[in-house]
Amino acid sequence: MSRDFTLAAYARLLESIKANGYKVCRVREAITESSNKLFILRHDVDRKPQNALATAQLQADLGLMGTYYFRIVPESFQPQFIEGIARLGHEIGYHYEDLSLCKGDTKAAIEHFESSLERLRSFAPVDTVCMHGSPMTKWDNRDIWKHYNYRDFGIIAEPYFDFDFSTIYYLTDTGRRWDGAKVSVRDSVSQAFNFSVHSTQELIEAINAGKAPDKILQNIHPERWTDRPIEWAWEATKSAIKNPTKQALKYLRK
Repeated sequence: MSRDFTLAAYARLLESIKANGYKVCRVREAITESSNKLFILRHDVDRKPQNALATAQLQADLGLMGTYYFRIVPESFQPQFIEGIARLGHEIGYHYEDLSLCKGDTKAAIEHFESSLERLRSFAPVDTVCMHGSPMTKWDNRDIWKHYNYRDFGIIAEPYFDFDFSTIYYLTDTGRRWDGAKVSVRDSVSQAFNFSVHSTQELIEAINAGKAPDKILQNIHPERWTDRPIEWAWEATKSAIKNPTKQALKYLRK
């Protein structure tokens, strides 16, 4: 069996999506898209933006466009990759974590949000934002919107708030698997779909058999997807270490 979480595996997934009649789009377009079969490509660039450029190029070669959310921290925010991905036609968004960075100070956090958004917009248009889970901190970055409104900053959507997950299936590679809800601290939503797959091959088979949901918001972390053996092994090792920790954190916070 071929290895999972490689660019080759992801290419097979994208080809399956195309072949099975899904309308593939960016987050900004999905807000008003009325297609009965929809596949939204979202990417959280937590680190290794060079890997994000690789997935962006792969998608562009297949004529597919998605949304790439960049954090403001140095391991993510690298303008040459932001601009490179934007030039390919992909949407750039802000992967905000301001409440965590400002240790729960909402006033400082919104000021940090605004300045970070302006900085990102100096390299590409930004219409949508999406929270970073910051699993090792006690703050949920979405809580900033209990005090402020992201639309006041020219933002048209935040996926966790603006998608109806009773009709759109949320599919994320958190935990380096497609059924990682148990090891996800915040990257999850409440949904009632009777659908679950573990591997990318299982997902491809479900799509090809017509058993996957008709509307899917896919979230991947490009740092996890690589054809380089040493990097692939290191990512697998990190997940094996981090997943039990995150599962324990989730239990304790309940």
